[in-house]
Parts: sequence; C-alpha cells; structure tokens
Amino acid sequence: MSTLLRTLTHFACACLAAGPLASCSSASEPIATSFSHLAPTPVAVAIGSSGKLSVAVYTTPTQPPPAGLDGVELVVTDAVTGAPVEGLSIAMTQWMPAMGHGASGAGPTFTEKGNGRYLSSAVSLFMPGEWQLRTQLSGPMSDFVVPAFDVP
Repeated sequence: MSTLLRTLTHFACACLAAGPLASCSSASEPIATSFSHLAPTPVAVAIGSSGKLSVAVYTTPTQPPPAGLDGVELVVTDAVTGAPVEGLSIAMTQWMPAMGHGASGAGPTFTEKGNGRYLSSAVSLFMPGEWQLRTQLSGPMSDFVVPAFDVP
C-alpha cells in the first residue's frame, strides 16, 4: 500500500474516532489499532504546569507506538472539572531526554475533532527509548504539558 494511501486511511479512521475514554489506569492494556478503536487506557497522562489542563495521549497503529511516524490523539480536559476543552492551538516538540535531542523538522500539526480531541497522523518518534511530547496548549485555557512514554 502506498504511503499516501496509508496516510489517507489513518486520516479517515481518525475522522471516525470515538469520544474520549474515562479510564486512566495502566497503559499495558490492549493496543489501539486505529483511531476508531482506541486502547481502553492512554499511553500517558500529564497535568499541565499551571494545573489547568490534563492531557491523555493515545497512539496508533499500536500502543505503545513503534519507532517511526505515528498517529497521536490528545484528549484535553479541564484538570479540575474533567470537562473537555475545545478551541485550542497545539504546538508540540517531540523530545528524547536521554539523548538530549528531539525530532528534526517542524512539529506535528493537530486537527481539532471536538469534545476535547485533537489528532495528528504525523508524530515522529524515530527511535526506541523514552519520548516526551513537550506540548504548549493555547486558547480559552493555556498550559504546558509534558506527557512521556517509552517507544519499544
């Protein structure tokens, strides 16, 4: 299958994704195979530095994601009330703390899908190890979050 066709397939699946899931337990649950079938728990959850926002991270094609170009869904909620937060702009830098570097090029672009869900099909996690998703959220609420997880 061509790269373009795979990308379009992932994008189509992302458009059909189910709403956020409430569970926040261990990330060792069954893997996500597409955005329309997210794992029952996120691969990472982080509270923002100001304490305003909580971000749950889901990955596709699997969770945890393989090294390479992966899909990421962020589910953003108010850290106090748990209500979904919409209307945000997202700027992300993928960072490997052990190596002291991030992914080259511009950060991924996220598309808002409603109900606090933001999708990208192009997050570069190009090698195994711990990755941080250094994420600035701006809009009706602003915060900075750093969810982290291992890429096997």
